[in-house]
Amino acid sequence: MTTATDRPTGGSYDVVVVGAGAAGLSAGLVLGRTRRPTAVVGAGPTRNARATQINGFLTRDGISPPDFLAMGEAELARYGVTRITDRVLAIDPAGEGGHFQVRLAGGSVLMARHILVATGLRDELPPIPGLAERWGIDVLFCPFCDGWEASDQPLGVLGGRPASVEQALLVRQWSEDIIFFPHDKDLTDAEQERLAARGVEVAPGPVARIVTDAGRLTGVELADGRLVSRQVLFTSPRRITQDGLLTALGCDLGKGGTVLVDVAGRTSVPGVWAAGNVVRDHASVIVATSMGAVAAAAVNRDMVREETAAAVEEYRRGAAVRSAE
Repeated sequence: MTTATDRPTGGSYDVVVVGAGAAGLSAGLVLGRTRRPTAVVGAGPTRNARATQINGFLTRDGISPPDFLAMGEAELARYGVTRITDRVLAIDPAGEGGHFQVRLAGGSVLMARHILVATGLRDELPPIPGLAERWGIDVLFCPFCDGWEASDQPLGVLGGRPASVEQALLVRQWSEDIIFFPHDKDLTDAEQERLAARGVEVAPGPVARIVTDAGRLTGVELADGRLVSRQVLFTSPRRITQDGLLTALGCDLGKGGTVLVDVAGRTSVPGVWAAGNVVRDHASVIVATSMGAVAAAAVNRDMVREETAAAVEEYRRGAAVRSAE
């Protein structure tokens, strides 16, 4: 199989992986090592593109997202996996011959026996001036990913989401100087008590804007004009899974509204799999990487079963012909 990068292409594959982040590249690596003709399709920035580091990933702690992706793509190339930089517009259900048709924005159509979707999610931030500009830099989400780097600094936690109080209680592990900004959320008596017991100060009132100076976050301005000095702000954005390709194929949804998969990433539609943040919105990079590997191995096992069943039928037909002679 010819290795290709950034090349519009058609062709037929055992598996087309949609999404070229951690889960998608991990799946491509495993499938490439099984000698399966595999294409990984994806374009555009990943969710963590603005972050300076990927942390908490054993042997890769502190690596930059671009370096991580470049290393992954280089590993895929060693095993002949085709990397296509393009966007998938639609996936047509498996038709005659059991192949899906994967339609790309560039006009090409790929044929695939199995589909593995790893399109991730996007973060929707509150419409607070200055917030989006600092996202991934000093406005952060995951304390497990970035808490160590923010240790002992004046930290803030922006409320407004159901889990924001829990986030503030968690962030307290990394600094004694924590201020919680409820924004448009009314705290219950129990929540106020928990925050106070944990040593988290509350700055009530809506947040008007995020203040920066010399390219760094310096504070949070409230609607009443108060300016609260902070160096890092944690917030919990609304996470929107990019599962349109899966729902269009008719994949069942779970109780939380995300596409339902089993432990290996198998959806309700035969031949369609999913891994990473598209089906688990709180998966870190290392978890998404693992999910991609698990799904890829399961896809291969399914194909081996399919091929074995076909081989048995062929063997039986041959045996019947031989016995009749």
